[in-house]
Amino acid sequence: MTQVPTTVVFDLGGVLVDWNPRYLYRKLLASDAEIERFLADVTTPKWNLEQDRGRSWTEAVEKLTAQFPEHAELIAAYDTRWEEMIGGPIEGTVDILRELKDDRGVGLYALTNWSEEKFDLTYPRFEWLSWFSGIVVSGTERLVKPDPRIFHVLFDRYGIDPSSAVYIDDNEANVNASRALGMVGLHFTDPATLRTELTQIFR
Repeated sequence: MTQVPTTVVFDLGGVLVDWNPRYLYRKLLASDAEIERFLADVTTPKWNLEQDRGRSWTEAVEKLTAQFPEHAELIAAYDTRWEEMIGGPIEGTVDILRELKDDRGVGLYALTNWSEEKFDLTYPRFEWLSWFSGIVVSGTERLVKPDPRIFHVLFDRYGIDPSSAVYIDDNEANVNASRALGMVGLHFTDPATLRTELTQIFR
């Protein structure tokens, strides 16, 4: 990118919000080995992604409970106690977001794989979510990253030129998708590294 970007787009979970189902299941299962087995074999990332794609939680729980009736209570908890999976904000990244808002004057947007139902619960918890000029939620659009179509929803809805935008995500496949569309994609690992990368871009 030769020009200074005018837009920064953030992923949310794993970048600005510390979300991890282990926070809940450490209260419900006796050992880390049990937790890992349950998350790998029952409430899998693939299963959870369908809620991010717009499937209702009622349908998701019913289908999985029919498949694993012996885990009915644990499966139900993924829905009813979902908010206990949020550890809180990732403060270092929130600080960066605040600085971009206050000092840089860039357009700030979010593009997230998130269930519409659960995002509606989450939005009021974090005041800084209101700093974004727009948020595209996969569950609302019924499209999930890294599908390029959801990036185009963002571009078209908010008039974003991908060649003047930076995209930040902790999922490498999503970062690669953003780069293929002409964005500067940054693979998030920690706030300090992100700060260094953004300083180089905006210098």
